[in-house]
Parts: sequence; C-alpha cells; structure tokens
Amino acid sequence: MADQRVHQLFAELASNQIDRRTFIRRAVGMGLSATAIGLFLKAAPRVSAQDVTGGAGAPVVAQPGSATQFFQGQELTVQCIDDSVKIPWEEVRPEFEAATGAKLTIIADPIGEAFPKLLDDQASGNNQIDAAMIGMWWLGDLVAGDYLLPYDEYYNDTTGKFPAINFDDELPGMRALRTYNNQKYVVPYDADGQCLYYRRDLLTDPTHMEAFKAEYGKDLAVPRTWQDLRDIAKYFNGKPLGGDAGNGHGISMHLKVGGQGMFHFMSLSAPFVIGPENPKLYWFDPDNMEPLVASEGHRRAMELYLELTSYGPQAMAGWALGEAWDYFLRGNAVFTYSWGDVAALAVERNSFVKGKVGTAALPGTMSYFNPKTGQEITTTEPNLVGNTTGGSWAGVLMKSSDVPELAYYFLALTATEAKQRFYATRGTDGVDPGRLSQMPPDAVEGGTGNIEDYTAQGWVAEDAAEYVKAYYDNYQNPNQLPFLRIPGTFEYWTRMDVRLSEVLTSGVSPEEAVQSMAQDFREINERLGVEQQLEIYKASLGL
Repeated sequence: MADQRVHQLFAELASNQIDRRTFIRRAVGMGLSATAIGLFLKAAPRVSAQDVTGGAGAPVVAQPGSATQFFQGQELTVQCIDDSVKIPWEEVRPEFEAATGAKLTIIADPIGEAFPKLLDDQASGNNQIDAAMIGMWWLGDLVAGDYLLPYDEYYNDTTGKFPAINFDDELPGMRALRTYNNQKYVVPYDADGQCLYYRRDLLTDPTHMEAFKAEYGKDLAVPRTWQDLRDIAKYFNGKPLGGDAGNGHGISMHLKVGGQGMFHFMSLSAPFVIGPENPKLYWFDPDNMEPLVASEGHRRAMELYLELTSYGPQAMAGWALGEAWDYFLRGNAVFTYSWGDVAALAVERNSFVKGKVGTAALPGTMSYFNPKTGQEITTTEPNLVGNTTGGSWAGVLMKSSDVPELAYYFLALTATEAKQRFYATRGTDGVDPGRLSQMPPDAVEGGTGNIEDYTAQGWVAEDAAEYVKAYYDNYQNPNQLPFLRIPGTFEYWTRMDVRLSEVLTSGVSPEEAVQSMAQDFREINERLGVEQQLEIYKASLGL
C-alpha cells in the first residue's frame, strides 16, 4: 500500500499535477528518507527552483539531501511567536527536513508569553530551545544574560555548508538592530518600521483640492509635516470617503492599552526630539540614565497625538492593531500609519482601497528640541526621522544549544534572498520589506528587486513602487529614532502605553503624562540598577 501511494505521488510530480515543494512535503509525511526523496526528484522532469512556489509558499532553495552529510539525524527545537510571522517557518519545515535529514520542532507561544518562557528556559538550565524568533527589544536582556551565540563564524563560512545570505542587503536603519557590540546576533527576517498610508484618490481629487486650499490656504498633498497631516485629517473628518461607514474619518489608529498603541507615539514624536544636531538622545541621558521623556519635544508631540485622535472614531480607544487596519482598508479613513502589512493586506484582501492607497515616509517637523539642553532647533526643510518601531521579528541562536550549526542553517534558509523577496509581497506572513533585494531599481536607488514580484501577487505597480520607496526612505534616513534595547525595555514601553491612555481617556494633560512617564522610568531604573542599566544603554547606542 505504501509503495502504491509513493508511486502515485511521483506520477503526480512527473505529470506536473503537483510541484516539487508539494512532493517534498507529502513525501516527508509518508516517511520517505531524504535520500529516497532526492532520487525521486532527480528522476522527475526538472523544474527551476525559482518556479516552485506551491501556489502559496516561497521558492525552494535547499534541495533534498543537500545537507544530510552535516545534519542527518539531528533534532532542532525553535520558538516563535504565535502570529503571522510564523507562517514562513511552518512552510519551510518540509524543505528544511528534506535538505538536512534533521527533525524540526516549532514551539509557537502567544506574544505575551514567549519572552518569559524563553528566559525561563535559559535561566533554569532546561535549554530546550535551540533558536528563537525575538522582538528586537528582547535583545538587551538576552545579551546581558549571556544567553546568545553570535553567528559571525557561520556567516563567514565559505564551504557551502549553510544557505548563503547577505547581511548588508538590509538597509542601514534595520542592520543596526541586528548587532550588539559589533557582533552579529540576529539573523535578518522581518523588518518593522512605520510609514504613512494615505488615500491617493482623495488627496488628488480636484474638488477636495480646491476646497482644502480655500479653507487652509495651502495645497492638498501628501503631508510633509505632522501639522500638515493634522490639517488634512481635520478637513476630511466626517466627510463621505466611499467606505462602508458612511461619513468617514481623518485617521485610523490603534489605541487600546496593550494593543501596541505606544508605538504610534514613538514614531510620531521622533522628529520633535531627534534631528541632525541630536541624533541619539530620546530615551535617557547617557551620562546618568536620567529619563528624557519629559522634554518639551515629547510634550508637544503628545499634544498633537491627542488632537489627532479627535479626527478618528471614538472607538479607537479600544482598538487593537487589526481593527485600526480594517477600518482603513474598508475605505473609512484618509490616513493610518503603521507597519508594512497594511498595503500588502489591501492587495491580498482585494480591499476597497486597493489601487487607491499611497505610502510615504512619516511626516516631520519644522523644529525639534534637544531633550537634554531644552534648546529648540529650527529647520528650513521638514525634519524627517526614520524609525524601526516594532518587533522586526527575527531569529537568534541560543548559546546553550548543542546543535548551533543546524539552528543557523534553519534561520539562514528563511533569510535567503529568494524567500525574502516572496515574503515581502505577501500580506498574511507579516514579513515586511527592509532589503534592497526586495526593492525594484526603478523605485529606489540601488534596488535589486523586481516589480513583477509584487504584481504577480496582485499589486498595482504604482502602489508597489510607492510602498518600497517609502520604506527605503525610512530605513535609509541617517536620522533614526533610537531603538531601546536594554533590560526592562517592554516595561518602560508599557508604562508609556498606560500614560498615553490616561491622556486619551482620563483627562490627564500631556504635561502631567510626560512627567509621570519620566518618574515611572526612574523607578524602573532604580529597581533594575541604575549603573547596570547605564552601562548596557551606552553599549546599545555604540557609545
């Protein structure tokens, strides 16, 4: 019976009824060895790996049996968050197992439980996890605990033992997150940063253009400053926008406590604080670890943040990420600013805004404040600041693993160019673009990608070109919001989230909120140890 099943499977492959990737997955499920799978594949009519997508997955990179001489019989356990970014890991499992002869176990934990579970596994000495998908804010704790293994040696290996990846393919803003003390710890995978999504059809509508100019005395265009965005959001708020809500809103945001709303504030506030004359001071004073979040720049940003929320639905106060995206995708808001998933989901869901949504780097300001000196620095052009706000979920090797090379092989496989080019175009996997190989040369300088990667997934070419250009501008910007990578990072961010909620729902003033936030940060510093935090903070900034 088993033989008949195998031969039927091979017949389907040979007649092109199934592709090679599907054959591998089903053959592994039948218990075929990597050697046997390799023989069948050699006997079948050859199809280029670039053509193998299985209709839903990325191209096959690792051929069956190609690494069994190194890894046959080994077992690998990896941890990831139970979210969309795990999809490629699940998809690549059959390819990985067929190529290496190893067994892969994937542990998917809820995002709120994954980090504590990983720390407990390592600190207790259980050491069951060989590699983990981490949010970049976990990195400080993991490096400080000496739990991670740098992978420079494996990356520099030239024997062909590992899938080839190009670390420098990522743009500068994103590359900075992957290293610590000049060592490579994080294998690139997802790239998170926030950009602006806007209704191109509305901002170029002649009737609205005329009416907006009459009311505000300036042209209706993609906003270059947050003040411009505020005016446009205010103008459109309450007008019919074509969506299913009747009268729409100026902006859609996710503001629920615990719903990642603090990321909105970080990205918005960056150009109020960071600029050419203050490239690194946003969170703490690197001389004494005094919190800087009560500065005039932070306060003014919070005032604008509060005003913007009045141009969205009242329900936003209870919205998590998906609800804010959905409201925009259904055509009910002019703006949202968020991660790369939004434009990709517009395509994948065939939403109301498909073909109507533009993407741009986030707006800036015409002045910013040095949070240490209080000096206001005015600019002649908008002060634009890039960000890597979010998780930028990617894999690390645990120092305790007894199969570190196998773990690196797996992480590198998901980081290969062929796979990453596919992931960037698909909304459901949550893996967003941050590499030159994901960006067509017609859209960005130095891009090596292909616009057809996007149009093959249903993108409108103009939307795709704007999308990758926006993320290129964001990550390539020399001014970047410093990413906090020290022990307790998420605790600091949680306190920020709570104080923002108090401003939105409890009538607390922005001035009171930033002062309370700074005091919260001091208390966390004291509990974790000011001197220890200061040393790690300075190292994270490269000071």
